[in-house]
Amino acid sequence: MSDRNDFMRRFLALFLVTLVLLALTACRQGTSTVSDTNESVGYSDGQVMLVVATERNRYRDVYTDQIWGVEVDNAGTTFQTYLLKEIQSFLRELKLMNLLADQQGIRLTGQERDRLERLTDEFYDSLTEADLRYTGVKKEEVFELYSEYHRANRLVDELTSGVNLEISDSEAKVIRVQEIFLTDSDYAENVHTQAMTDGTDFAFLARSVSENKEIERNVSRGEQSKEYEDVVFSLEAGEISPVIREGNNCYIVKCINDYDVEATADRKQRLLTMRKNQAFRQIYDEFVAETPVTFTNEIWGRISLKDENASTTTDFFEKYQEAMNQ
Repeated sequence: MSDRNDFMRRFLALFLVTLVLLALTACRQGTSTVSDTNESVGYSDGQVMLVVATERNRYRDVYTDQIWGVEVDNAGTTFQTYLLKEIQSFLRELKLMNLLADQQGIRLTGQERDRLERLTDEFYDSLTEADLRYTGVKKEEVFELYSEYHRANRLVDELTSGVNLEISDSEAKVIRVQEIFLTDSDYAENVHTQAMTDGTDFAFLARSVSENKEIERNVSRGEQSKEYEDVVFSLEAGEISPVIREGNNCYIVKCINDYDVEATADRKQRLLTMRKNQAFRQIYDEFVAETPVTFTNEIWGRISLKDENASTTTDFFEKYQEAMNQ
């Protein structure tokens, strides 16, 4: 579903964005173990339910309770099953990242601990009785979850601090175009002649003849052929391209905005995140391969997102962003 990327961005904000989304390890009572070590890993029932409640309420507020039974693939997987598996995956990743942080000697500073304690107090005090009943989470568990989330963010930053992350304006540049797409080259030449005639409304012409009904879009580097990009990125605002051929496909493009400032800044941040994450994954994946972990999942079979008596909290991670990214 289209919310998958949004879900990932929201939970693994900063530079955790492209990790594997949501997930979990099990509870401390029924606790997970790490093979060949004496170290136990996992999350308490309260911590699991806090993350579950946050995401459950976020989706329910937008889509209502009807979303849980919606099938998301051809195998008949419901959105409830999908979401719970994503939460499991996220928390498993979070725990593994903290094991790696331990190995790297990454600890909370006194200042970080103070800020996280204040954040914990603020968040915990905001929980209603219904929230506390549904999650069963304790204040110390909230602090621990915030601490691990913060250490995971620091881990990515510190392990990639020496990586060249420079993204050029040219690489990130996004332009806005109107586009006519046709598969008949002779017809495309005729349409191009019309498009170049004084007084022709290009958008009206595109809506009338284009085989692709989406006539206006952003274009970034790396999306289409070099031939297409070389022509389109050379256009100035208001200019119309010649017929561009990609195999049997023909394009006639009018540049609407030859440098979309907001979209370019957005893309630059996405490219930065991707590059940083790729560098991080090289180290992280090697660590995971050498750290076999067994997780128990006893709590997951007891969770129902359809519970009408569930909590209403939705801002566990938002409060972190507000408090720690100032």
